[in-house]
Amino acid sequence: MYAMKLIAPCKDYIWGGTRLRDEYGKKSDADKVAESWELSCHKDGPSTVATGECKGLTLEEYLKRNPSYLGTNCSRFEYFPILIKLIDAKDNLSVQVHPDNEYALRVEGEYGKTEMWYVLDADEGAQLLYGFKSEITTEEFRQRIENNTLLDVVNAVPVKKGDFFFIESGTLHAIGKGILIAEIQQNSNTTYRIYDYGRVGKDGKPRELHIDKAVEVTRLAPPNVHPKGETVQCDGYTDTPLAKCEYFTVDVLDIAEKAQITAGTGSFVHILVTEGELVFTADGADTLTLSKGESLFVPAGLGDFTLSGKAAAVKTQID
Repeated sequence: MYAMKLIAPCKDYIWGGTRLRDEYGKKSDADKVAESWELSCHKDGPSTVATGECKGLTLEEYLKRNPSYLGTNCSRFEYFPILIKLIDAKDNLSVQVHPDNEYALRVEGEYGKTEMWYVLDADEGAQLLYGFKSEITTEEFRQRIENNTLLDVVNAVPVKKGDFFFIESGTLHAIGKGILIAEIQQNSNTTYRIYDYGRVGKDGKPRELHIDKAVEVTRLAPPNVHPKGETVQCDGYTDTPLAKCEYFTVDVLDIAEKAQITAGTGSFVHILVTEGELVFTADGADTLTLSKGESLFVPAGLGDFTLSGKAAAVKTQID
């Protein structure tokens, strides 16, 4: 049993920029690197083991060989529960919504998507869309989509580095241009576009919208806001809880010297370095150096490990 770095597949969506390649070290031949999938067992882009004896396996292949490394808390899920991304929005993303589990399983054959965003950087004046200003009817929703006045009633929120947003399934949302985030979400790639600013795809045609499905699943009300937790001062670092739900528990670690972490039998631990550099050490395990943008999978049951250095990281597990 050992911790391993992961290689993230990259996506070149039309709204992406180049920061994930230029600043976070992502490898891609595409002009744009919109997303890197840091922890993924999804068929549309699985992560690959980068270190150790299992180097070259996909994370899914590795976990099929070692199912206990997921942890006992994951036994309630039929498949790997989460997907973690870095997202660079050079331009506005489409206004969109994700279905809940019941609808997505019935209609799409995969789970729905509840997610959270942690803002790593944002241009001055950047904003995102998050639910509605006030409750509206289904009829008004459809009418505003048809006459291009939807943006008049959605909730536009200014954002800055360090902000956090929890997006329950059914919540209308859109990442705005000039924002770079870490996204932790359910393991699903089902998205219903509602409005796309009149853009065309690589084929020169307008990108597909999913109006009827969006109308069926969108919660036509202001968002349910979930504030992040109080920062806790620990020995050598601070821990700020962001989100805790049935699918994931996420904390931000601001490490001044070192952080002592435990990967118990209940869950694996995923570490995503967002600033600085860290050194991972554990009893009987090789030392690994993690730079900004690098990702580490720590198997459930590995026990105590140390992250040394001066850095910030997002820690995710299943509780």
